[in-house]
Amino acid sequence: MPENLNILRAFGFFFFVFWTAFNTALVDVVGSEQQIPLSVVKLWASAFGGEIKSIAAKYSGSQLLQKKYKEYEKDVAIEEIDGLQLVKKLAKNMEEMFHKKSEAVRRLVEAAEDAYLKHEFDADLQYEYFNAVLINERDEEGNYLELGKEFILVPNDHFNNLPVNISLSDVQVPTNMYNKDPAIVNGVYWSESLNKVFVDNFDRDPSLIWQYFGSAKGFFRQYPGIKWEPDENGVIAFDCRNRKWYIQAATSPKDVVILVDVSGSMKGLRLTIAKQTVSSILDTLGDDDFFNIIAYNEELHYVEPCLNGTLVQADRANKEHFREHLDKLFAKGIGMLDIALNEAFNMLNEFNHTGQGSICSQAIMLITDGAVDTYDTIFAKYNWPDRKVRIFTYLIGREAAFADNLKWMACANKGFFTQISTLADVQENVMEYLHVLSRPKVIDQEHDVVWTEAYIDSTLPQAQKLADDQGLVLMTTVAMPVFSKQNETRSKGILLGVVGTDVPVKELLKTIPKYKLGIHGYAFAITNNGYILTHPELRPLYEEGKKRRKPNYSSVDLSEVEWEDRDDVLRNAMVNRKTGKFSMEVKKTVDKGKRVLVMTNDYYYTDIKGTPFSLGVALSRGHGKYFFRGNVTVEEGLHDLEHPDVSLADEWSYCNTDLHPEHRQMTQLEAIKRYLTGKEPLLQCKYFVKYAGDKELIQEVLFDAVVSAPIEAYWTSLALNKSENSDKGVEVAFLGTRTGLSRINLFVGPEQLTNQDFLTAEDKENIFNADHFPLWYRRAAEQIPGSFVYSIPFSTETANKSNVVTASTAIQLLDDRKSPVVAAVGIQMKLEFFQRKFWTASRQCASLDGRCAISCDDEAISCYLIDNNGFILVSEDYRQTGYFFGEVEGAVMNKLLTMGSFKRITLYDYQAMCRTNKESSDSAHSLLDPYNAFFAAVKWIMTELVLFLVEFNLCSWWHSDLTAKAQRLKQSLEPCDTEYPAFVSERTIKETTGNIACDDCFKSFVIQQIPSSNLFMVVVDNECFCDSVPPITMAPIEIRRSFLNCFVHNESLKCERLKSQKIRRRPESCHGFHPEENARECGGVSGLSAKPPFVLLSLLLAIFSR
Repeated sequence: MPENLNILRAFGFFFFVFWTAFNTALVDVVGSEQQIPLSVVKLWASAFGGEIKSIAAKYSGSQLLQKKYKEYEKDVAIEEIDGLQLVKKLAKNMEEMFHKKSEAVRRLVEAAEDAYLKHEFDADLQYEYFNAVLINERDEEGNYLELGKEFILVPNDHFNNLPVNISLSDVQVPTNMYNKDPAIVNGVYWSESLNKVFVDNFDRDPSLIWQYFGSAKGFFRQYPGIKWEPDENGVIAFDCRNRKWYIQAATSPKDVVILVDVSGSMKGLRLTIAKQTVSSILDTLGDDDFFNIIAYNEELHYVEPCLNGTLVQADRANKEHFREHLDKLFAKGIGMLDIALNEAFNMLNEFNHTGQGSICSQAIMLITDGAVDTYDTIFAKYNWPDRKVRIFTYLIGREAAFADNLKWMACANKGFFTQISTLADVQENVMEYLHVLSRPKVIDQEHDVVWTEAYIDSTLPQAQKLADDQGLVLMTTVAMPVFSKQNETRSKGILLGVVGTDVPVKELLKTIPKYKLGIHGYAFAITNNGYILTHPELRPLYEEGKKRRKPNYSSVDLSEVEWEDRDDVLRNAMVNRKTGKFSMEVKKTVDKGKRVLVMTNDYYYTDIKGTPFSLGVALSRGHGKYFFRGNVTVEEGLHDLEHPDVSLADEWSYCNTDLHPEHRQMTQLEAIKRYLTGKEPLLQCKYFVKYAGDKELIQEVLFDAVVSAPIEAYWTSLALNKSENSDKGVEVAFLGTRTGLSRINLFVGPEQLTNQDFLTAEDKENIFNADHFPLWYRRAAEQIPGSFVYSIPFSTETANKSNVVTASTAIQLLDDRKSPVVAAVGIQMKLEFFQRKFWTASRQCASLDGRCAISCDDEAISCYLIDNNGFILVSEDYRQTGYFFGEVEGAVMNKLLTMGSFKRITLYDYQAMCRTNKESSDSAHSLLDPYNAFFAAVKWIMTELVLFLVEFNLCSWWHSDLTAKAQRLKQSLEPCDTEYPAFVSERTIKETTGNIACDDCFKSFVIQQIPSSNLFMVVVDNECFCDSVPPITMAPIEIRRSFLNCFVHNESLKCERLKSQKIRRRPESCHGFHPEENARECGGVSGLSAKPPFVLLSLLLAIFSR
């Protein structure tokens, strides 16, 4: 018993010591946590929240506007938007617009074919035409140059004030062609008849921009006439026959195998010419074509070994990938052409049987310096008698010993033979195959209308000047081929050229009623290959000094923008021209990609008939699916539209101001007022009464003008009251409605505004435009009704320099999710004013004696004000303003994520540009560049002229700078895929406290939501350092899985990506073969070429002018 008693006493003593130690430690921890009393932080947050909401509500007039809309609640009709009906209606509108453009092109085709039919070729024809380069040019004596007579050019606002001649077209001839070649002069002469049709088309449809005729002979007739300027080298590289619209209209889709001889005899300049020939052939291939490249000597060498035995789509990324691999080709051994031909035929046959590819034309391109046989047994086995695979042969070099064999191969297989002696000859000779492939279409007399993908053609003289505020103009082109109708040449299938007109993508957006799509809704269109024609998330340009095109801008797939659709359900349905609906949760970034809105979208889609395009509409669930109609008299509405603070979204189409020149300078607001008062009866304000008697956009504008009018007097009274806003902290009040109507009131003079760009055309994200509602409107719509959303505008610079805070709130008609958000109002205030209110609130305390136990002035704590995306609005260190909270307090942000107060959302950017370092050699790539190839040809010709004098010395010196430049590291921006995080607060968590175990201490913090806002106060213990926890950043991480990156970790993954083909829809038309085709025109004699003296002279001038 005593022993047991002793044991119990010992145990009791031990337990007492342990309990005392435990409680001491617990008191220490709790004491650390209690250094930041939650009740005090709650008091601060409540005081600041009440003060700042009072200011925002007072100066924005939000309660007044909410009251005014409530007064009309009984007089409005709320409707749920029928997404399928809406998308069908929009598709019909686009179809009508596209049809007008194609009819204009069809009239040009008819006029051109009739003019050629009546024309008789005259080899001695002398004709002074307007040469686009020479017009208005004079010699030293003041006389007009030949082909350069006076051509009146007047700035025209429809063409961005570019000097043009809207009565006449003029003609551009490529630099490497002779201006007065008989074929050129005859073609220019008979095509003059197009001038009348150009003008007539423009009169019928004043929204038309550039119309043109690209001749198969190489000249380019453009309306309206414009002056072309050579580049710094005196060269105009533009050749219309190399443009996508020309190639697409002239030929049918094709499968092509390119065979390149790399035997020992191809060393030196021959291999360089061969590589340039391959590159030029690749230029002629488009998204509807498929190809592969095989180099051969005694063995076969696939340029991309991963694609052994198959073909790949000729999109830009694949073509660039193959171009890079061309650098690795070198010449050695013996050429075994029979092996290469067998492989090419087998590959085309097997690929065709898979059901992939074009399922139309097939061709083998043979690039060699000779063939010892005609290989008729191979052709008999694979290609005769139908000759469905055409053979095009390119003899490299001057020797003609093997020309007969190569020509026989081409002629026996419905192809074409040509000889390429210099780099300067490449492009003209490559073009010949296109005219051969066009023969079946010409014989069928099928004028297929083709539409290109969205592109920017910066080679045209107007491209830079036709830029809108966002940069170069994105457009699509509608084109049709022009044929010879002469009976005697019918079997030859003579292509005269291609006519076309451009349609800016922004013209498509004018047909879309943004007000019907809601705050987050949008419309988009894709091509038959799934590439984006228009989408608000398409970013074709990037900035590096100036705005530039991204290399892959024209082949951005829908799946790269709507990336949440992992199974491509939406994309594939649209590619297959189906009509239907699809829903998914999406993560839409705003505010320069730094913030994210998570919502559920309903997608509705259908095809646009008469085009290869499909149209989609995205409507966000909740308020985005509802629309309401109000009704006021025209007289009431007009009265309230006269207020000077009213403006309308100029990128929205209320009235069509393009139809008459005198209307083009009008704003949309001016046009509405003049239309409604009867002063401009010719104006077409097409949405006034539309669609089965519904009163549309203008009627709703009048309603919003009437309801929002009282706020102008309210703002004015505030501005006139000297006791209000004495420190001028609030600078601007603004409102916007779902119809694009805006009102703005300045509480300070314009020159005193801290942010001069706010609500101006320079601040695209904060005004209504064709793509989206203002940022402050979109964010307010997702905030709890009655609360304000606060933010600091992000600067485009590395460090945020913003000195203002924007606050906005949404106005709803009803108190539920089915209520449309009818408007948003807000203010912009000085950041210093906003922060001062915060620090004042954080000094309050509840003690009776006025002595506060804790204050943000204490060095022991740090106080922050952050928003719902984690960005700092207030910090004791002013430099941290605008930073992400995780960069400053990584340990606290990490704990908030762990506790669920914030959540991380992973986002993807498949249109990113990454800065890379890679070894660069100027040798091969410089020769594949057209300009360097041109000058390389000059040097080669000059070398040949004096080769007999100093052969080896001259050659080694002259070619050294183009073929033996040392490799060096080059930094550049290249397309890449990136992954990056965004952060958003959990709405249900209003407050929380936490402790973080650091190396030798516990760091405590308190986070408290600011009432009626998207803000949080965070108070952090400043005495415990958590240096072991790294900061949390929002920096993007490159996803290294694409062959477009500088290196690839996983070769098998790269191969799979190359081989993978997304679902695409073939063009409906195919003209690959015609039994009546005359195949005897198969080359051997140069077609149109420049006169040697002129070539040599221009080359010498060009090289010595550098």
